[in-house]
Amino acid sequence: MIAGIIPARYGSTRFPGKSLIDIQGKSMIQRVYEQASKSTSLDKLVVATDDDRILKHVESFGGVALMTSPHHANGTDRCWDALQQLGLDYTYVINIQGDEPFIDPQQVDELGAVLKDGTTELATQMIPVRTHEELFDRGEVKIVLNDKMEALYFSRMVIPFVKGVDEKDWHLHFPYHRHVGMYAYRRDVLEKISKIPVSSLEQAESLEQLRWVEHGFKIKCVITQFESHCIDTPEDVEKVMRRMGK
Repeated sequence: MIAGIIPARYGSTRFPGKSLIDIQGKSMIQRVYEQASKSTSLDKLVVATDDDRILKHVESFGGVALMTSPHHANGTDRCWDALQQLGLDYTYVINIQGDEPFIDPQQVDELGAVLKDGTTELATQMIPVRTHEELFDRGEVKIVLNDKMEALYFSRMVIPFVKGVDEKDWHLHFPYHRHVGMYAYRRDVLEKISKIPVSSLEQAESLEQLRWVEHGFKIKCVITQFESHCIDTPEDVEKVMRRMGK
């Protein structure tokens, strides 16, 4: 069985309380919850929060919320906290970003589809790179894959280097992919990675998933056509609305 968990902490550094902001008459967390609830892959959906205001709000619109520790460093740790409260019924967790109010439920289902055989340790999504600008944007994380569609490495830099080709045309000569940040974890693996200390690669690139790769875990990568549109600052609200045609 698969549990969908939406981590939602109140004290965001750049945008405190963003889970509760109003977006066309509904809070952001309500929009995320309602979109995720349309997924056919999830057997359970909960919000994992550290704040009573978010918990009560989720319950007010009929959602399910769990209170987790305020000391978690990231959404992965908050997912493990919530999963322990849910019990032993769930083999997998899909970590659904709480700051993407217009997430498409099909995106959740794409990730859920690779979990059915129970052998996948970790999974995430990626999207093909279409332009030179995307490829060289250091805000976009690139993925290098093996022949089993598992991540060898994630980087903000462009890898691999394409020898003998002008940089403007690299994307035409190699199938580059960029990361779309939603994760799935097998229960036993989630427990293990929640106990691993921060790694040197993670510190260098500021990418949590490199900790897992550095310790030998396999991350299955699934192609999606759905863009990731998250809200990190107040200014992002209008930008995301324009992109989604809202």
